[in-house]
Amino acid sequence: MSDNREITEEASSGIEHFPDQEDLVITSVEKLRKPRGRYKISFGPYEMTVHEDVMLKYRMLKGSIFRKEELQDIVVVDERQRAYVEALNYLSRKPRTSQEIVQRLQQKGADPDSIEVTLRRLEAEKLIDDALYARMWAEQRMTGHKKGRLWVKQELRQKGIQTDLITEALSEVSAEEELESALVVARKKWQQTKGELLDRKRKTGAYLMRRGFSGEQARQALRRLMEEDQEYGADDQEMEEFE
Repeated sequence: MSDNREITEEASSGIEHFPDQEDLVITSVEKLRKPRGRYKISFGPYEMTVHEDVMLKYRMLKGSIFRKEELQDIVVVDERQRAYVEALNYLSRKPRTSQEIVQRLQQKGADPDSIEVTLRRLEAEKLIDDALYARMWAEQRMTGHKKGRLWVKQELRQKGIQTDLITEALSEVSAEEELESALVVARKKWQQTKGELLDRKRKTGAYLMRRGFSGEQARQALRRLMEEDQEYGADDQEMEEFE
């Protein structure tokens, strides 16, 4: 069974073939080896699978009696629980954005209703928080990985963070902090680059802009580097290409 069909195929073991208007007696309850936490519930020749939490909630024990209509409600609850458990497993590896959770559950075959319910539950439990995620990501990428504001902005967009949350997160990293990050990477590039002064400035400035720093940040970093080298008098015309 492929991962992408995991949820939908389990749900397809559902109850559409169960008889209507009949008492259905549970004849056996069997714990499955895979996936973890799931049980096979048998009603004579009919069977379905549910998560352990759902089984306990509805007291699906041997000898218990259900009608098909009741089991249909249980299937819906189970689908939501399965989506929630999948999301928890995904979050256990590292923090995720809302969009990343949605994409994961879609890949696993969860239905839209289960995805929406799962998102609301995770938000209520503070297990996903796009605003906090954006702030932490911006801080880490701009000060730790020495990426520029434009680079980080694009990364957060790709992760599905809303524009206002991106703006708020980026505003918490000051222009001075960003310039210090630019200087760290620019200094290394400057020292590695040989040739005429103008050529060194062009290569270092282009490198900074590829890392997401603005033209203004590139110009400021280059001026500082030349000051460190006791190279004064760089004119504005030579800097225009970094706007």
